[in-house]
Amino acid sequence: MKARILSLTALIFSLSFLIVSCQKDASDDQTDYSAETATHSDDDSRFADESDAASDDVLGQLEFNIGFSGRGGQVQTICDATVVVDTLSNPRTITITFNGTPCLPGRTRTGVIVVSMAQNIRWRDAGAVINVTFQNFRITRTRDNKSITFNGTQAYTNVSGGLLINLPTLNTITHTITSNNMSITFDNGSQRTWSVARRRVFTYNNGVVVTVTGMHSQGGITGIAEWGTNRFGRNFTTAITQPVVRRQDCSFRVGSGKVTHTTPAFTASATFGLDATGNPTGCPGANPYYLKAEWTRPNGTTYSTLIPY
Repeated sequence: MKARILSLTALIFSLSFLIVSCQKDASDDQTDYSAETATHSDDDSRFADESDAASDDVLGQLEFNIGFSGRGGQVQTICDATVVVDTLSNPRTITITFNGTPCLPGRTRTGVIVVSMAQNIRWRDAGAVINVTFQNFRITRTRDNKSITFNGTQAYTNVSGGLLINLPTLNTITHTITSNNMSITFDNGSQRTWSVARRRVFTYNNGVVVTVTGMHSQGGITGIAEWGTNRFGRNFTTAITQPVVRRQDCSFRVGSGKVTHTTPAFTASATFGLDATGNPTGCPGANPYYLKAEWTRPNGTTYSTLIPY
């Protein structure tokens, strides 16, 4: 899909910054987890955002390559990468090599993504599965030079079948992204293994509407999109507790949804798509949406505030 989906990174970073500033004076807590809360929230939001951005790049190649989708067309270019397509091998492959060109807002990318598809399927077919392998895929945030690096393989499944170019007539297309072996290396050198289970549903209503939910359940928590061990060595889950929705007719801004991070040390969440009074709103045009940030200190005290975005 040509339009770039707006990320949650800046929004969660605002939440993280606020958690830090509001918790520093929490003298009644035995342990202050504010810095860990902020860092983990930022790590997870960056991972989710960059995974979705990579998915958009991959789909841009698949959708218009007749050897993969069954439909020809003008393949999208990627400003910071070169693309090599091999339709003769089995599996067929698309190799995307990122070169670090600073053409994207706020970040640069290096490394390789290899897309693999068996010869006997087409991406437009219902149930079609491709493997997307990340090889030292490193994203560096330019404002602070902090990086996050992916290695491992994700499986993309076209659950419903169909191509996004035909969404106005198909009405809905469902994709899933799953993985059990994503190796994540953080800017401090720590390396962890994360799992992924995300569902992306594309519908058409005055433009493209993208609805993202989590598919995994564990420990009584449902709707989990990512889980594993964070850089601090703590088990965590990140659940999409209310579907995260972006609309083309509102510039693909996050218009609704809720995300909750849970570890043994803290719980933090953000509810999106509110007005200045904290009530759900429609597309505000050029005006800000607001998110409601909520977090719980170790003593059980819960705080909340509204943040424009």
